[in-house]
Amino acid sequence: MVVKRPQVAVAVLVPVLVMFGIGLWGIDRGGMWRDEAVTFQVARRSLPQIWQLLHSVDAVHGFYYLLMHPVLALHPGEVALRLPSLCAAAATAGLVAALGARLARPRVGLWAGLLYAVTPMAGHFAQEGRSYALVAAGVAASTLLLARAATTDAGGSGDEDQEDAPVGPLARHARVVGWCAYGGVVAVTVLLHEFAVLILLAHAATLALARMPRRVWRDWACAAGAVLLVLLPLALVSSGQAEQVAWLRPPGGGTVERLLRSFTGPTQLVLGPYLLLIALALRHPFTPPARRGELSVPTVALPLLLLPPAALIAVSRHWPLYDDRYVLYALAGAPLLAAAGAERLVLAARRVGLARREADGLMRGGLGGAPDPAPRAGAGAGPDPGPGPGPELGLVRGVRVPYAATLAGVLAITLAFVSQLPVLREDRDPARRPDNLAVVSAAAAQRMSPGDPVLFLPSLGRRSALAYPKGFHGTRDIALAEPAPVSGTLYGRETGPDELRHRLAGLDRVWVVAEPYALKSAWYPSDPTERVKLTVVGEEFVQRAEFVRKGSILRLYVRRAPTM
Repeated sequence: MVVKRPQVAVAVLVPVLVMFGIGLWGIDRGGMWRDEAVTFQVARRSLPQIWQLLHSVDAVHGFYYLLMHPVLALHPGEVALRLPSLCAAAATAGLVAALGARLARPRVGLWAGLLYAVTPMAGHFAQEGRSYALVAAGVAASTLLLARAATTDAGGSGDEDQEDAPVGPLARHARVVGWCAYGGVVAVTVLLHEFAVLILLAHAATLALARMPRRVWRDWACAAGAVLLVLLPLALVSSGQAEQVAWLRPPGGGTVERLLRSFTGPTQLVLGPYLLLIALALRHPFTPPARRGELSVPTVALPLLLLPPAALIAVSRHWPLYDDRYVLYALAGAPLLAAAGAERLVLAARRVGLARREADGLMRGGLGGAPDPAPRAGAGAGPDPGPGPGPELGLVRGVRVPYAATLAGVLAITLAFVSQLPVLREDRDPARRPDNLAVVSAAAAQRMSPGDPVLFLPSLGRRSALAYPKGFHGTRDIALAEPAPVSGTLYGRETGPDELRHRLAGLDRVWVVAEPYALKSAWYPSDPTERVKLTVVGEEFVQRAEFVRKGSILRLYVRRAPTM
């Protein structure tokens, strides 16, 4: 059967719309958390100021900030901040569906795209004003381009004698365009986040599993080499900013299980069937081995799912770099494998049904009855089409099996979505994020008066004032020497310890906006200005009031009465 374009279009468009709808639900949470606030305040700086910042910090996100600059220039708001991630997540769902349709058949693509869309992890990052959803879209697009370029390059033939056969100018042009498109998308993706370079490892494994001819390997190696050259300057700069990931810890015993539940679904009702379908997709007896140079769902999805997280976890045992968000793009492999497993389940059920019909026909024929008519074309005659693109099934006892099976799969995914609704609803609560800077700013607006001195402990506590300056309007930032945009830093450059002592000496009261860890006795900062904050406030002031908000503490201190 020739797959009809409308079927593929529907299989791609439906997951896009579903993912967009799920991501749009509750996208305006009423507050940014710390990482989103960095995007918000950096992307709204001028281009020279962004460039100045990247020389000292956050180079790994620099390309993303440059992309977000025109977005927030049009409308600087929380919805606009998250809208690119939402669009990228919707595009990823469509790209996953397109991969499934290309490697198998349209209904496999539909199921895979919908599974991606209803996964809580995908919905979470669809509402994050960070680069991770865009990276996932880039990886999905590059994987689809790899499938197209490799298939075109291999020429659909597994004959080793034809690997180096001359090709015509049109075929050569198609090869060059295909691999340039692939390399360009991967290059953009690794510039969005350098850990996406691990996708090259997964793509190399795909080519190896598919036993691609040497010509494909040569062309892929050229594209991969160009990507590494593009990444090299960023890697050199970001390696000098390693303190940004100093908060990461080596992966623990529960890391793999937590990632597995994030990829497949946190509820047991979804996890069990999901894993069973993946196991079915990887079970060999269901299909013969793929021909040389032929791509299948397992050869593409399994390396994508396993290799990037495994490589980053392995490295992080010695040099902590792992966090779930950094391998979000590997999520696309799970729904593809589950959908392929569901397709094999449908085919197995079809075999059982056809065998039963044949047995019933033989029994009726043996009893003098008329045997069943020969099956219609595409309804079981000839060899089984297997899990790849093949003839659509015909009528079986009056039921149109392809659409019945497709709708049954969609119904099962709908039930999975319903079972995970509480998880999705909870994720839209601002309290699920590490902090809510809008709440901190609102508390400051209620309690601080114009002219009140404010001390941020440590200096990164200033992010609430940078993200929501209205709450701190009219207050005096006692320690600030140079604002963040002008100084080329994330949170501004503070004055020296002697000058800070002088400024605090003339105050009778001061507000302290502190991170919870900064108020613990065990915290001893290396920066002398931070130590002066702790020393002077602790020795010369006494706490008068305290207001705790998630991720921040606001305290009012007044000067101690002189002792007689």
